[in-house]
Amino acid sequence: MESQLETRLTGTRDIFPADHKYLTFLKKVFRHEFRKNGFRRISTPLLEETALLRKVYPENNNHYGLYHFQNKDEVDVALLPSATVWVMRAYVENEKYEELQPLYYYYIERCFRQDRSRKEYYAIWWEIIGESDPIIDAQSMYMMYTSFKKIGLSEVKLRINTYGNAKEMEKYFEELKAFLENKTSVMSKELQISYQEDPLQLFLSTDEDDKILAGSAPVVSKFLKKDSKKYYESLKWYLDDLGIEYVEDGTLFFSENFYTGGIWQFEYENGQILWKWGRYDALAETLWSPKPYGAAGFSVDIMHVIDLLKEKNIAIKNKDKIDLYFVQLWEEAKKVVFPLSLEARERWINTQTSLWTPSMKEQMLKAHRIWAKYVVLVAVMEARSWIFQVRNIELGTQEEVPKEKLIDYIIEKTGEENLDFYEPSRDLVQQEPKRIEE
Repeated sequence: MESQLETRLTGTRDIFPADHKYLTFLKKVFRHEFRKNGFRRISTPLLEETALLRKVYPENNNHYGLYHFQNKDEVDVALLPSATVWVMRAYVENEKYEELQPLYYYYIERCFRQDRSRKEYYAIWWEIIGESDPIIDAQSMYMMYTSFKKIGLSEVKLRINTYGNAKEMEKYFEELKAFLENKTSVMSKELQISYQEDPLQLFLSTDEDDKILAGSAPVVSKFLKKDSKKYYESLKWYLDDLGIEYVEDGTLFFSENFYTGGIWQFEYENGQILWKWGRYDALAETLWSPKPYGAAGFSVDIMHVIDLLKEKNIAIKNKDKIDLYFVQLWEEAKKVVFPLSLEARERWINTQTSLWTPSMKEQMLKAHRIWAKYVVLVAVMEARSWIFQVRNIELGTQEEVPKEKLIDYIIEKTGEENLDFYEPSRDLVQQEPKRIEE
């Protein structure tokens, strides 16, 4: 038996039309939510200098490895692992902080991580930069909470925790290291190596013994001082006011090292992570900015959400419908069908034409596969007589229709209200409206 040829890289993914149907739907849902809440789309380069990213993703970070290589100028560059660093770099570098604050950005791109799963993923982010008010974080969680319900994932659980500020985390690290020092015999070998340098690896470990140990570890919330405590209590008050149920989880931490303040994570009923992120007011300084900027955001692996929707048998309406499908046999039929197909499209009928194949059965099978409503059979006789056989796929009926009446016949049968009148060029404007200056 011949082995199947596989050339796709481990951790990468092909996205076929069946998944793109979900992807388009989800992007529309989230873009609509973003617009309602004042977000605007931003795109950044796919590549960045590795040296900049190493300030956030160190070489020894096994959870967030970079895909990096040298370009022809011998500059080490890395593929996008997360939009957050890219967007913050663009924000500071282009002095966007001089605009009205805060700024609301969203980002939809493929990203690349060379971690344990060597993963390429399609992600949606949003970032709010220039303000640190906890109400922004609560509103963001509410936006996501309602968005999940709209896509059929209402059984979500919200977990929250906080990092506090840098000084509070320093004291927490000391306490956590002291807690772990006499427990090396019951922890994984990986944690034995890493906990002195980064004790938060305790909460990132997938080892069952480490998870048990994490459940009895001290929590950072006990180390919060006045301002951090006020932020965290306010965040919880806003969530209560919005009616969002949440669980405080002292073991919730992320592999990135730039968080300061609240973090949060939405999980599905079986514990699958759907959406996560938090506040990272110190990220700009971690990169190269002379001062911090309030910032928070969310991210989701949208392909993971698609897999979950498919597991739940949640279907998406197929908008890639074909109203009219021409089966044409021989060159003479093509010359008749070609101008007809153009006219049909000009009159808002989604139309596709087949290429000649020896089997009429195969032609009809193609029509069924693309869910065509009406099939017009045009062979040499029909091309000469201008009388076509029109078959209704759904009903299995067939009628003879003269060539000059075909388009009107299809419109009448389909229903004018069901035609595809969408035309993107209508969004063009000749001139931007002028703003009234104060």
